Amino acid sequence: QNGCRSAGGRGGRVEERGRDSRRRDPLATDRRPLESDIQIASTQQTQQTHRIIMSMNHTVYPVGNFKFGTKAAKEVKYPTVDAQMERLQTKYEAEGPRRSVDAVLVVHQNNHPHILLLQAGPSYFKLPGGRLRPGEEEVDGLKRKLVSKLSPESESLQVEWEIGDCVGSFYRPNFEQVVYPYLPAHITRPKETKKVYMVRLPESCYFAVPSNLKLLAVPLFELYDNAARYGPIIAGLPLMLSKFQFVRA
Repeated sequence: QNGCRSAGGRGGRVEERGRDSRRRDPLATDRRPLESDIQIASTQQTQQTHRIIMSMNHTVYPVGNFKFGTKAAKEVKYPTVDAQMERLQTKYEAEGPRRSVDAVLVVHQNNHPHILLLQAGPSYFKLPGGRLRPGEEEVDGLKRKLVSKLSPESESLQVEWEIGDCVGSFYRPNFEQVVYPYLPAHITRPKETKKVYMVRLPESCYFAVPSNLKLLAVPLFELYDNAARYGPIIAGLPLMLSKFQFVRA
């Protein structure tokens, strides 16, 4: 006996009408995938995989390809960590949480990746970048900072900065040097949010550094687990960049 019956006891007819309806519904089809469908899906997956691989490749050029010079000195607003925290607190009280962006520029020397760092004073190192203006987009602000810190004053020698992937987000819960790669659960309003971006350098260009700063090429192995000298973000770069395949040109 059929277990599905209508109120009038004609369960068989109800079941038969359902089958007819499914055949007439163009959306209710059990068509098997054709070979062409499989080929299209395979091609799309291959293209997606290729895009992922290409995005993980990062071409680096020898440091000897680049020329370095100086330009007018820039005011160092916080030459020490204590001065930086004091200024951060003052700005926080006036403008709210600080948003900042930093750039990772990679060259190679002796077949090993080197990171370009700015040095202000004997023991203060930083990535090129800085504070965003209120309402400023991250990429636009980072380009502005790179022009200020690294581009020559002559427009004919300036490079068009190519901003790549964001490789790290960090949060400063208090007016202290400690930052975290996540927002602690008990913090609703961090004192600072910092984003770190890869920057793709051209094959060669001219860097002009403010005369009161130094531009250093520091090997990646020296940064690893060396927060005591370079701070937690710079010391964490070897881990952040581990997803990239550096291609030496």
